[in-house]
Order: sequence, then C-alpha cells, then structure tokens
Amino acid sequence: MASIIGRKEEQQQLELLTQSTKAEFIAIYGRRRVGKTYLITEHFRDRLSFYASGVLNAKTIRQKEAFCSALDKIGASGSETDSWMKLFARLQEGLQPHVDAGKLTVIFLDEIPCFDTQRSEFIPALDHFWNTWAAHHPNIKLIVCGSATSWIIKNIIDSHGGLHDRLTYEIHLHPFNLAETEQYLTTNGLKWTRQMITQAYMFFGGIPYYLSLLQPNESLIQSLDRLYSKHTGLLRREYDRLLASLFKSPEPYIKIINVLSKNKQGLTRDEIAKKLHISSGGRLTKLLANLTNCDFIRSYRIYSTKIKQNSELYTLTDMFTLFHLHFSGLIGEEEQYFSKNSRTASLLSWEGLAFERVAMQHINQIKQRLGISGISVDYYQWRSKELEPAAQIDLILDRTDDIVNVCEMKFSSTPYLIKKAEYEKLQNRLFAFQTETQMNKGLQITFVTPYGLQPNEYANEVVQQIILDDLFLPNRE
Repeated sequence: MASIIGRKEEQQQLELLTQSTKAEFIAIYGRRRVGKTYLITEHFRDRLSFYASGVLNAKTIRQKEAFCSALDKIGASGSETDSWMKLFARLQEGLQPHVDAGKLTVIFLDEIPCFDTQRSEFIPALDHFWNTWAAHHPNIKLIVCGSATSWIIKNIIDSHGGLHDRLTYEIHLHPFNLAETEQYLTTNGLKWTRQMITQAYMFFGGIPYYLSLLQPNESLIQSLDRLYSKHTGLLRREYDRLLASLFKSPEPYIKIINVLSKNKQGLTRDEIAKKLHISSGGRLTKLLANLTNCDFIRSYRIYSTKIKQNSELYTLTDMFTLFHLHFSGLIGEEEQYFSKNSRTASLLSWEGLAFERVAMQHINQIKQRLGISGISVDYYQWRSKELEPAAQIDLILDRTDDIVNVCEMKFSSTPYLIKKAEYEKLQNRLFAFQTETQMNKGLQITFVTPYGLQPNEYANEVVQQIILDDLFLPNRE
C-alpha cells in the first residue's frame, strides 16, 4: 500500500471488502490511463489468486489465449478452443482447493470488456460462474475492471440479465487532484514549484500515466515538445486511442466533445442537441452520462428563477482533451512548437482558460479555504437571460448561512491586478445576478489566483482570496 500515491479511500474500502463475511463482486471503472490496474495489482500484490487481462482490439481467440495463460499459472490449464463456460469451469476447478481451505480468494479480471467479443457468450459464462459458485463462498472477492466505462455500466453495474443486482460495490476512479499530482511528481524526482505543477496539470490533468512521462532533466516545455509536438511523441495520437478504448462506437461522443470544446461557458442538454441536430431524449442522456462517468465532462446546475428550476450546464473538463483539441491544429509540422511559443499571447490566453477548469475541479479545496466545509453549500453557474451579450458567472457557492461567494478565476505569474474596466464589468454582472435571480443573500466577491491580488482600490472590494497553495489542500469532506 505504501507505494500507491493517493487512493486512500479506495484502498480502505478494498480492505474492508476483503475482510467482509460474504462474497464480493466489485467493479472499478474510469478513464484510460487513470491507474485502475495499478491500484488493484499494487494493493493486493501477492494476494491475487487469479489475474487475467483482456487484450485490446483483439479477436476472440486472442482473448481466450490470454485467459488460458492465466489459468496455466494456477494449474488449471484450458484450451483456447473451449467455450467461455468451460474456461470458467476450469477457473472454478483451479480455485476450489484455495476456497475450501478458507483462504482469501481474490479474482481480478482486468480489461474485462475486451473478453466480450461478438457472439462470444462471455457474459452468460461470467453470470453462471458468479451465480452458481463464486457468490456462495464468503472468501471470494471478484474484481472486474475496464476502461470501456460504458460497457462496465451497461453489462455489470446496470445489468438487466443474470448479473442484475449482483454487484456489491463499485469504484469510480478519478484523476489525481493537485495535491496528489504534487506527491506523484515529487516521488518521481521532479522538484517543481506549484505553479509549474499547476501548468503541467493544465496540459495533462491528474492522469498518472501522462505524469509518469515527465522527466526531471526537462522543463515542462521541453517535455511537451518531446511527448506531443514531435511526430513520434508518445502522446501525439493518444486522443484517438483514448476515445477508441473507452467507447466501441466513439463517433457520437466525439461530436459532443467537439461542440463542448468550442463553447467555454458550457451548454445545456437542449443546446447540445440543437447544435448537433439530434433529439434531446434518452440516447443523448446516455451519451452524456457515459462521458461524465469517464471524467470527460461535468454538469453544473444553472440558477435561474426565470425557468423556475435548476437545470444543468455541461462543460468539457478532461484537461488532456482540452489541450489536444486546442493545440493539435496549431502545431502542424513544428516539432518544437512549445519551445518557440512558450510566451506568446495565444498560449498565455489558453492558460487563463485552463486555470478556470483547474479551479472548478477543486471546489472541495476552495470550500476548505473559505472555512465552509461544515456548511451545506450548493454550487452552480449563472447565465444572464437579459444582458446582451449574455453575462456569466462561472462559479457561485450558495451557502445555507445566507452568504453567496461569487468566484472569479484569474491565472497569472505575479499578483493579479484588477483594473477599473474589469471591476466595472464585475459589478454589472453582480447587479444583473441579484436582479434577475432576486437573490436575497449577502454577496462576497472571491478571487482565485495563484499569488493573490495587487493592492489597489478595487482589490479592497474583494472579500475573500484563494491562492494556489489553497488548491493544493488534500481532499476532505
């Protein structure tokens, strides 16, 4: 357990499940490269009784070969020409002595969606294995995992077949936050400042695999050129691989991602449907849910008394996807793009937008810094229905103690200077917000910046300041 960065809650829960007095069926899902396999293999290490992994983009025969290879290791050899029903029977036979001895029996099926090739009958065999044998032995803990999150949810978590309601626990493994990213990079020998770590987070998010590719002898800019600008860069084609691994038919997801990437302020479900010329019904609901479960997008409520309810605004949140969609068309054939453009207005402008996304992913830390972790807080975004162009407040913390924090996020390498024109625009937004929503609470202007505000008459009007160090606070509910 000591070698795993973060994931404390997940490890504690896994340990509780291994000590339970009943059979456990556990599903772990999340975005590609987020560390699902590493969590299980490192946490259990030599306690895994059986470990088999599916083969990405391979046919049925290759999947069975991989499963048979794992069976060989426990002395339960099978043939790749056997049906899945026979292969699971072999697995049962190989593990029976272990189970009869009362030993903890952890079965780990990694990349399980790969096993379910067309007409393979894998799911019925897994269903039969669990329901007729595994579920009846309290020392069995079956863990299934896969990057194809939509498959996991459809076939395991929300199954309507033989596995319906059989799952005993699910873990949605999220990317690292800033604190965990700092710990990970430090462990890997990168002694970077928090501003540098935040900039790395803007490009790669808290994805352990991407962070593992950074090297102590390089700057972030050099790493970006090596990993992404160069034609042979390990991450140059990662986006396509990412979508293909998550979804068997990625095209409709790509369309949603593309339209959200062009709308920084987010879109409602109806707006997404209108832009894509599709229905806003059940299929779009499923697509949005799958993207949310893969940590590509996030929904925020919109406060508006004009529509008499809270609706949802969807925004693209996967940092690597945002990075790729912005820069892939700019780089072209330039293999040192970032080295040559590190201080251009285009890159600096993008960093400002990316920092807003980073802050929005650390609302828990903002609440801690404000001292309101123990207070019930709703958070949402707001759009003006009357101003043209429509004004928007990206983050509102609506507290039950009759205070509302109106948050502004600004990225800079020095203390941020609020100028007169910006302050007047902010005041206009606040007035519109109070007028249109009929908000009857106290408003506190809250700025989220790396190094605070430069003192002036407008900074004096800011009630609360959140700095970069505050965003590095560990999670706490």
